[in-house]
Amino acid sequence: MTVLRRLAWELWFPLLLIALWWIISASSIDPYFPPLSEILDEFVDVWFFEGIRTEIWPSLQRLILAFAIACCAGVGLGLVLGVMTRLDNAVRPIVEFLRATPGVAILPVMILLLGLSDSMKIAIIALVATWPILLNTIDGVRSVEPVLHQVTASYRITLADRIKFVILPAASPQIFAGARTALSIAVVAMVIAEMVGTPGGIGYYILDAQRGFKITSMWAGIIALGILGYLLNKLFALGERRALAWHAGMTAYDRGGK
Repeated sequence: MTVLRRLAWELWFPLLLIALWWIISASSIDPYFPPLSEILDEFVDVWFFEGIRTEIWPSLQRLILAFAIACCAGVGLGLVLGVMTRLDNAVRPIVEFLRATPGVAILPVMILLLGLSDSMKIAIIALVATWPILLNTIDGVRSVEPVLHQVTASYRITLADRIKFVILPAASPQIFAGARTALSIAVVAMVIAEMVGTPGGIGYYILDAQRGFKITSMWAGIIALGILGYLLNKLFALGERRALAWHAGMTAYDRGGK
């Protein structure tokens, strides 16, 4: 019952907006803003059948692979820079410069280096998604309690064991926070990369529909993209809750103790 109540509180406002959109657009004759009923008919015809296989699945493959690369690179480099303060100070200007550079600005360079292949799309998604994970990992490593470092040093615990059993668990809440932000950025980068790349993918579908003045199909693609982003965020939140269940329990215990 609690799950149903939480779901109702989460969905009532979006459903209200959809109902208003349906009513307001019902008599629309504007070719650029067709009635919602026509958009949903197109959505069911395209995205419930062929569109999942031909558009969504290729996009998901690129996104999952690029996000996995970003997580490995971000966490790995973040651990190194978080532990080695002097190295972090040396490369921090470069990191901040690259982080502040928009992914769209890097896209032409990626096209020159990798062409319009899937490798270019995966590379641009991974590059853009790496920075939130990297910076949050560094902050998470730096925020480990000094007492833990002192205890591990007094017991002569090796650096590998310290990273595995102390640093990574303590930094994991911030790492997951960075990964969630990176996932949203990765979806945006995926759409941008697919719009300039070879055919295939939801980003290319939306742009191709706009170029062909198939406005209803364009709106249906945008709705499919929004649903995809929402489901990805929900799946990630579910995995995060499971992975950090111990942290939630410790937080609740600390509150109860206070």
